[in-house]
Amino acid sequence: MESIVLYTEEIDDLQEAVREIFEQAEGFLLKKNSLAILFTEDETDYPELYNLLAENWKFPVVGCTAMAMLLGKQGYCGTGISVLLLTADDCEFAAGITDDLNKGNYERLIGDKLEELKAGLSSEIKLVISYGGMVTDEQNVAGDDIVAAIDKASGGVPLFGGLAADGFNFNRFRVFCNGTVKQSGQVMVLVAGNIEPKFVYANSVENRASFFYEVTESNSNQVIRLGNGTFMDALKREDMQVSKTDVLGDYILSPFVLTIHQPNGDSVEVARNLSVLNQETGAGCFLGAVPEGSTLSIGIINRSDVQKSVNLSFDKILNEIREHGYKTLLCTSCCARFLALASNINAEVEAYTGRVPEGVSLAGLYSYGEYCPVRGNKTGELYNMFHNFTFTILAI
Repeated sequence: MESIVLYTEEIDDLQEAVREIFEQAEGFLLKKNSLAILFTEDETDYPELYNLLAENWKFPVVGCTAMAMLLGKQGYCGTGISVLLLTADDCEFAAGITDDLNKGNYERLIGDKLEELKAGLSSEIKLVISYGGMVTDEQNVAGDDIVAAIDKASGGVPLFGGLAADGFNFNRFRVFCNGTVKQSGQVMVLVAGNIEPKFVYANSVENRASFFYEVTESNSNQVIRLGNGTFMDALKREDMQVSKTDVLGDYILSPFVLTIHQPNGDSVEVARNLSVLNQETGAGCFLGAVPEGSTLSIGIINRSDVQKSVNLSFDKILNEIREHGYKTLLCTSCCARFLALASNINAEVEAYTGRVPEGVSLAGLYSYGEYCPVRGNKTGELYNMFHNFTFTILAI
């Protein structure tokens, strides 16, 4: 599979933006099947942008809004439009988007759309790339629910992607597929053919506090009891912040590490950001699900840990590039990591600047939650998981 990254800072004059994108793509040979993955800031008029792109591009265009973008040559980009253009003779792409999801329909809509897309492929699915919008009203659907639904419908095919983001408005994020724009829909791309995806992820937790508890009662992303007491009882015991309701900012440098025990005896670790404390019930709400029977510990983060984790991730993926010839890197980083970087917004970019080989494309975004397979601690099996505070890489 061949790829190229196209980028423009222009979002106001979309005719000029598309002219620049097409100009950068000149000389890039499109093969039998192609796909464009597009990230843009939330102020972009996507329908108009797509209509202009579609004048030349007769293949699927998918993507979402992003708080910021990570690109191989340009580095950190807080504004603009980026496109990762993929093309291959020996791979197929099937792209589609669901209607807006809610608690009552998400499994059915995801399952139906995935079956529809499968029917358009001539061989086995090897990868699902997906981006979604948060469902945050009274019909809340957690990111974990979305991942579980795609995992079930695909039969456990590896899943990579994340949640659309905006400039922390939490109401301007969007997902795109061709001419369709949704706020709470799910865009999915099924990839079949000659592809063996590789995944690397890092949650940056180098050090952990003494906090370590079993989750004895929870409901999706709400942790009600840890051990024999409430969630807030445990925080008080550890002399942590409990006086406020909205505590995302207070705990941004102290992400919780969740160890989830699998039915086969395996276990996986994912990061979770604490968002809200319920002062009446003593419960805590996280940005991802926390199942009963799992264990919570708390990590201590500093900026150097964030950069170190990305350095280690690129050490691993660059070895894969050298050994197996991967030509495309697609990245997703958590917006919480961006906040942790404070004024050093280039910390993650510096981890790969000057290290990505010539001819290898790199594109990514800062997301409100990441989808990426996690390797089991005992069996080495891959499990599709939803992440917070994690830097993820897909190599294809």
